Amino acid sequence: MKTIITKSSVSLLITLAAFTAGAQTETRPKTASNYEIRMMRDVTHIENGKRVEQVETEINDKFYRINFVDDKLAALSVEGEKITATDWGKYSDVVSTIRRELKEQAKRNAEQQVRNREQEKRNAEQVVRNEEQAKRNGEQAVRNKEQEKLNAEQVSRNEEQKKRDQEQAIRNEEQAKKNAEQALRNEEQEKRNAEQALRNKEQETRNAEQAVRNKEQAQRNAEQARAMEALMKDLKADLVNDKIIKDDNDLKEFKINDFGMSVNGVRQPEDVFKRYREKYSKEKYGIMRDFNYSRDGVISGQ
Repeated sequence: MKTIITKSSVSLLITLAAFTAGAQTETRPKTASNYEIRMMRDVTHIENGKRVEQVETEINDKFYRINFVDDKLAALSVEGEKITATDWGKYSDVVSTIRRELKEQAKRNAEQQVRNREQEKRNAEQVVRNEEQAKRNGEQAVRNKEQEKLNAEQVSRNEEQKKRDQEQAIRNEEQAKKNAEQALRNEEQEKRNAEQALRNKEQETRNAEQAVRNKEQAQRNAEQARAMEALMKDLKADLVNDKIIKDDNDLKEFKINDFGMSVNGVRQPEDVFKRYREKYSKEKYGIMRDFNYSRDGVISGQ
């Protein structure tokens, strides 16, 4: 079964693990036919080999429920009153507007899927770059170790040279010239060592900064997950206590917005809506003004 929820022509779905912010609350501008779509719920499934689509929406402050079978109008009710097939023609403009909105939403969903695939590709490319950087870091560490070994060997040679210098203090000027040349090479080597040490230190600093950023991001993700888990636990407990659902597993869908509250597709009384809106307001409980939950793990809200 596929469920599409449209609010003011904007639908944003985010996973529980990356819960941040959700769909914006807007009022769709009135069309040329003077229709204003404020909310739409679209559920599609296959029944007896036919595509059955159930649509619930509010247009111009009226609540419509429409069934399509293989894209053909099969049932229509307005404000809970069933409309006979002979009177469907009176609502042709409304039905056309809803059909157009469903097609536009399907197009937006397809475009979002393309953007998601592109992001996945960029993420994969970043993983490759990270692996390449790790390989370069490893190679640099090997070179550093080899350089340290060369430095140690050079120090040993310098000490041996010093001993020979002491033993041959009175030897000819040619030996003194060789010693001066060796000293020059030593100075150049020390300069290269210092430059290499500076590069190593800069790389270590960058690595440490990245590690801090990674740790902070992991902490934020964990805090968001804990907050959402606690919220859903309390919400289910209230629904069970109010006998709206039988138990935690009975909650399949929950929706609350400026227009009301529904649980498992059932619209709740106004007093229940106001009580939950008050308790779970953003200031008191951290929930968004518009909040949608479905048991498949998809949550949207603002």
